Amino acid sequence: MQIKGAIRFLAITMAIICIYYLSFTFITQSIVKDAKEYANGDPKKEYHYLDSLSGEVVYNLGFRKYTLRECQEREINLGLDLKGGMNVILEISVEDIIKAMANNSKDTTFQKAITLAKQYQKDSREDFLTLFGQAFETVDPNARLAAIFNTVELKDKISFNATNQEVLDIIRQESKNAIDNSFNILRSRIDRFGVIQPNIQRLEQSGRIMVELPGVKDQERVRKLLQGTASLEFWETYNNTQVYSFMLQANEVIYQLEKAQKDLNKAEETSSEQKVETQVKKDSEDLTLLDQIASDSLKQDTSDLAQSQIAERYPLFSVLRPSINPNTNAPMEGSSVGMAHFSDTAKVNTYIGMKQVQAVFPRDIAFKWAVKPYKYDDSKSYYELHAIKVTGRDGKAPLDGDVITDARSEFDQSGGAEVTMAMNADGAKVWARLTKNNVGNFIAIILDDYVYSAPRVNDEIKGGRSSISGDFTVNEAKDLANILQSGKLPAPAKIIQEEVVGPSLGKEAINAGLNSFLIAFVLVMAYMVFWYSRRAGLAADIALLVNLFFLMGVLASMGAVLTLPGIAGIVLTMGMAVDANVIIYERIREELTAGKGIKLAVKDGFKQSYSAIIDGNLTTLITAVILYIFGTGPIKGFATTLIIGILSSLFTAIFLTRIIFEWYLDHNKPISFTSKLTQGAFKNIKFKWLENRKYAYIISSAVIILSLGSLFTRGLNMGIDFTGGRTFVVRFDNSVSTVNVASLLKDQFGIAPEVKTFGADNQVKITTKYRIDEDDVAVDNDIENKLYTGLKPILGDQVTLEDFNLNHKMSSQKVGATIADDIIIGSFIVMIIAFIFMFLYIFIRFKSWKYGLGAVVALAHDVIITLGVFSLFYGVLPFSLEIDQAFIAAILTVVGYSVNDTVIVFDRIREYRGLYPKRKVKPVMNAAINDTLARTFNTSFTTLLVIFIIFIFGGEVIRGFVFALMIGIMVGTYSSVFVASPIVYDAGYRKNEHEKTEE
Repeated sequence: MQIKGAIRFLAITMAIICIYYLSFTFITQSIVKDAKEYANGDPKKEYHYLDSLSGEVVYNLGFRKYTLRECQEREINLGLDLKGGMNVILEISVEDIIKAMANNSKDTTFQKAITLAKQYQKDSREDFLTLFGQAFETVDPNARLAAIFNTVELKDKISFNATNQEVLDIIRQESKNAIDNSFNILRSRIDRFGVIQPNIQRLEQSGRIMVELPGVKDQERVRKLLQGTASLEFWETYNNTQVYSFMLQANEVIYQLEKAQKDLNKAEETSSEQKVETQVKKDSEDLTLLDQIASDSLKQDTSDLAQSQIAERYPLFSVLRPSINPNTNAPMEGSSVGMAHFSDTAKVNTYIGMKQVQAVFPRDIAFKWAVKPYKYDDSKSYYELHAIKVTGRDGKAPLDGDVITDARSEFDQSGGAEVTMAMNADGAKVWARLTKNNVGNFIAIILDDYVYSAPRVNDEIKGGRSSISGDFTVNEAKDLANILQSGKLPAPAKIIQEEVVGPSLGKEAINAGLNSFLIAFVLVMAYMVFWYSRRAGLAADIALLVNLFFLMGVLASMGAVLTLPGIAGIVLTMGMAVDANVIIYERIREELTAGKGIKLAVKDGFKQSYSAIIDGNLTTLITAVILYIFGTGPIKGFATTLIIGILSSLFTAIFLTRIIFEWYLDHNKPISFTSKLTQGAFKNIKFKWLENRKYAYIISSAVIILSLGSLFTRGLNMGIDFTGGRTFVVRFDNSVSTVNVASLLKDQFGIAPEVKTFGADNQVKITTKYRIDEDDVAVDNDIENKLYTGLKPILGDQVTLEDFNLNHKMSSQKVGATIADDIIIGSFIVMIIAFIFMFLYIFIRFKSWKYGLGAVVALAHDVIITLGVFSLFYGVLPFSLEIDQAFIAAILTVVGYSVNDTVIVFDRIREYRGLYPKRKVKPVMNAAINDTLARTFNTSFTTLLVIFIIFIFGGEVIRGFVFALMIGIMVGTYSSVFVASPIVYDAGYRKNEHEKTEE
């Protein structure tokens, strides 16, 4: 192999990169393990331990140092189904944006057009704005949108004489800006959740945003923050020079309060031994974070003791670094009164929230944290605290974001970045008064209670047009401009789909996934040694191990999310990775049977296998790419692992095993590709497949008719992904009756929900459409409260609502009716696209429509029968056979696998047709099928073995998904032999059977 050196270099380089990225996971997990041992089961102590280290260097590579937080950001992401957490899809209502831009016009034509557009939307894939334009034209062809949208805010953009299309174009741009602003606001809010590795992304549908928050437990808080309307405000501020003396007084008050408490505690300690023990425990719990770390540390030295004494004498300043000049100790100018480490902000809030401390400060002062870390802090861990002046009697800001008409980032005369903004007439008047009264002082720009900027006012600003300059980077200026734009955000985001996975279920999913993974991995490796002998099997196993290593390393480097379907994708990739080795090994066996020496057989075996390997893997890769493009959440995770796995398996099977074999040969190591038990397997088979195709047609037709009959009569058990609704998986301490659960919940919901046993007999899945069309946050919370109240007779009085949410409600999901319709249409489109791409690829690759037709007919055969099995057996088998998005992913995977199988046979038919052009087609095709039987059996067996292991040990959550894979792969293996090739023969070769060559 001429490129051996390059392959080795690439393999070593990839290995180094993978080790680098995987090392962050090992470092993080090691520290988490230490935290668990330290906490001894106390989640608060574990949190404080990790929080105290978050800004500390824990990984030193010499050329780069990483804090714990940076390591956590780089470790392998675990999806919600493995870690627990919350996944929501939010939608920005374009309808509300249009209404707001029209100042909620009461024009009858406008109102009718909005109503008609909503009707159109039920049966259309067009965006709402396009439908609104069509509806407006339908209601009154002579009406003019400019007359409605030529408002005070838009008069600079929409002239009275603008055409309807021009107005729609401007509305579209404004809507896009509003959605972009919503995205920025949501991202900012998510950053404040304190969640490691959150994920937020725009979806293809206009106005939709997906948010994943691993590990989050307070679902009500998440819903409120994500769906709240943005609140942009302009506030006057206090200067730090005015506030510093109050900060000193506040520190003294806090010191005296804590000293008095300690003195009281000491007095109480002398009462009795029992009180001593009780008080020691209370003192330990009441210690500050710094004291806790100091008392628990086994390596406390004099510097730690000094730090503890400082913290005791200056409690406020030990957690809030005051804004003073380090050279003169004089307070610095600005609205910032100090900065604190993010882990200390809660303590600062507690201190300044004390009644005795508040009495020290002026009555009109309020404190707000900056939204971003201090600019000159390299660790990005310290946040500034700003002093706000509340001048209005009603406690409201003197100016809010509704007055902003435009904001953009620009460059000033010196080339520095600045932000310009414009206000409407009312805003301009208030702004002029506000800036006139604060010349030389600072105005704070606050969004959602966090300070984004606090620029100094240099002069009175009239006319409403202002520029904000400072030490901005270009990106910072753009961010501030976006924030100012968000002040006119007309519509909040609404949750249209939600999924919550409890931490217990996530932990169980990890264990189930790892167990199935390890068992399948060991069995596949053992099988390769069993079938192909020790050395050849060992080479395949090494390739499999390296493939897994590369796969995990690439996942870590990409920041990809590993989900339970993703683990299934990895395990499936293992089964399919063996396929490339099987193709090569079977080809080498054929070359050896033909009388070639081992070196030539290995060389020719690899050479003759490339075409089949590449064709087979590319078809699966096409399916995976389609899944990645159109899928979201877990489906995208599954597709990601499948894509990476296919590419890495190609590299390891084609190049790495070749290098191993060449090393064997160079060192005169004997190689055998058969064991004693498998030496004669699948040799000299002369079965006449095409002569018996009519029997296969009869069997397939009968099963398809049965499947279609069931689909048209029984239908499918459609999950809420396709019907809309809510599901809850609830676990009880003892076995429960589904009838009893449904009866109890009927009293709460008014209608009985669907209740099914989910896994063990103490766990049920509850499905209901109760109030699914209502988007209010209060509705979601009310339904969860009713669920708890309804189930309380079974749960027992000892189970509180909090305990129910943490330990009994294992997961929940909500899918709105609108997104359910989109999922149905989207799934259908994805299937059509997959079929078209499969046909086109095979048509181009084999230069004949006959092969494309054979493959597509086989695919349709596989999909219909798999759907038929789900239709026939739902409610019969003891596990869920719901049709959801994961099922669509399974079907598409089956499509890719089936085409892979089919293409291998087609590739051999093409080869034999070229080798024996004068022979009749039927015996040539029979020979091609017979000669690929060993590969078909080995690949299907190893893949099914892997899938079966996942089915048994992978857990209830993905059992239906894996069952679809299992049925589909079995049917796909059958169709690649009994359906695809006979269709090709009947479509193009049968009529020429008496000819020796194809015309």
